[in-house]
Amino acid sequence: MSLQILELSESKFEQWDAFVAQADSATFFHRAGWKRVIERAFKHRTYFLYAEDDGAIVGVLPLVHIKSRLFGSALTSTPFCVYGGIVALNEQAEAELRMRACELAKELKVSALEMRNIEQTSSGWPTKELYYTFRKSLSEDNEENMLAIPRKRRAMIRGGIKANLQSEEDSGWERFFATYAESVRNLGTPVFSHKLFRCLREEFGKDCRVLMITHEGKDVAGLMSFYFKDQVLPYYAGSFDSAKHLKAHDFMYWELMRRSVDEGYRVFDFGRSKKDTGPYLFKKGWGFEPELLNYEFFLVESDSIPEVNPNNPKYKLFIDMWKKLPLPVANRLGPLLSRSLG
Repeated sequence: MSLQILELSESKFEQWDAFVAQADSATFFHRAGWKRVIERAFKHRTYFLYAEDDGAIVGVLPLVHIKSRLFGSALTSTPFCVYGGIVALNEQAEAELRMRACELAKELKVSALEMRNIEQTSSGWPTKELYYTFRKSLSEDNEENMLAIPRKRRAMIRGGIKANLQSEEDSGWERFFATYAESVRNLGTPVFSHKLFRCLREEFGKDCRVLMITHEGKDVAGLMSFYFKDQVLPYYAGSFDSAKHLKAHDFMYWELMRRSVDEGYRVFDFGRSKKDTGPYLFKKGWGFEPELLNYEFFLVESDSIPEVNPNNPKYKLFIDMWKKLPLPVANRLGPLLSRSLG
């Protein structure tokens, strides 16, 4: 009877994060800092719910409401993140958080409530079998980790080494953003505002780092990664045209893996990809096995699961057009659209 469902305030951030740090099923994307990042970078309304029992947090559910004229209205745990959903210590806390989320979705009149779970739940809600994640335990010995990578990819890594590529951590975000913005334009995707990357660095500090790859003193590629418990998660990546012939992409991920192992990290989380796409096949080529992400939906105003993703044929013309935009134009217009593509 003492269980309450409450909304996170600044005074509870430390207690929330202490719960997340101890909960086995929690992820980096359950951290309280995402509330500030999303509010500051995108101006979306957040509802970070938690279950409290006798003063102790026993469950959390970060939710964000995105309302867009182009892409509709949705309540998601958690947009701009690959994982989310409820983390709870008991069934009662889980059930109460789920119930409150459904009530909130109805109050907001969204098309659907989306939970970005890793594992399947007992909710019985419809799921979208679209995204797979790639995670792998690492050895303490980097030579063993190199040998665990299939031969073709090892050859690419060694090609980057032979080309005399270098890696270095960067304390800012600007160098990385230059590589990232060009890459996503080339893929036909609206770029996020540079404010997102500044907010991530400011909010998460040493748990959000930038690795730059250079050749003869010039930037070739960049990677922004998150660090959580014993895991490293390469999350945002970018490169210039020179990266391909220098084999910089494979070299970059190897350098991140090598450096992370040296620091004591033991799980490499390659993140999500859509089945049979280029990134999906790239990660499989590294010897990682795909794991289906069990994204589930509670439908409110919609009769079917929303399809706001690049696989939807109605976005093909837009993607093809975006690839042709001059980079300054894409960088100016992109943030206006990407804030609604959680």
